[in-house]
Amino acid sequence: MSTFFYMLLAFVVGILVGWFIWGRLRGELDSLRGDLDRTRSERDRLRADNDRLKGELDACGRARADLESRLRNAPAAKAGADKAATPAPAALISTPASATSAAAKPAAAKKPAATKTAAAKPAAKAAAPKKAAAPAKKAAAPKAAATKADNLRRLIGIGPVNERLLKGQGVTTYAQIAAWTDADVKRIEEVLNFDGRIAREKWIEQAKLLAAGDEAEFGRQFPTAGTASNT
Repeated sequence: MSTFFYMLLAFVVGILVGWFIWGRLRGELDSLRGDLDRTRSERDRLRADNDRLKGELDACGRARADLESRLRNAPAAKAGADKAATPAPAALISTPASATSAAAKPAAAKKPAATKTAAAKPAAKAAAPKKAAAPAKKAAAPKAAATKADNLRRLIGIGPVNERLLKGQGVTTYAQIAAWTDADVKRIEEVLNFDGRIAREKWIEQAKLLAAGDEAEFGRQFPTAGTASNT
């Protein structure tokens, strides 16, 4: 009877120990599964970042090639502009009729006052455009101030490379992005080499809020947007 009791006790103890070990192993198994899921998600994120960086690298290559072509064409254009800006020789400038007639007469040598008056008239005409140019420069100042560029890198998805490419297309303000049409979106995505990215990251919606100055709504709808830059 005592032998049966000890066997039963050993059987119960074995079940309890096995149950305890199984519980520990099951917990470890669940932990390993969670780590595996996290590793997979991290791998997917790294792949997405890799694709994005490849696209930006290709865009940088195209921008570099464009800049190099512009630099190669710049010396020829500059030489043409300098040639066009060269003033005509003094010998080609027409002489006033009054001065010509005065030089033809021998008596003109005795009257230097007439030549002084004839020379003063072209000088006065040449000085007139300089005075008229000053208001033109003053009028140009408000126009430059009106086109002040915005910080496009506040929008999610616009980093240093994309910002440079957008400025190359003349896009410098939130209002411009907010007014994009489907044709504009297609054209910009061809430049950035990102098909559908503008709609996925809601560039236009972000730009509308920033253009309207609604910072509170922008922060609520896009909490991950940076205040200085994005990548």
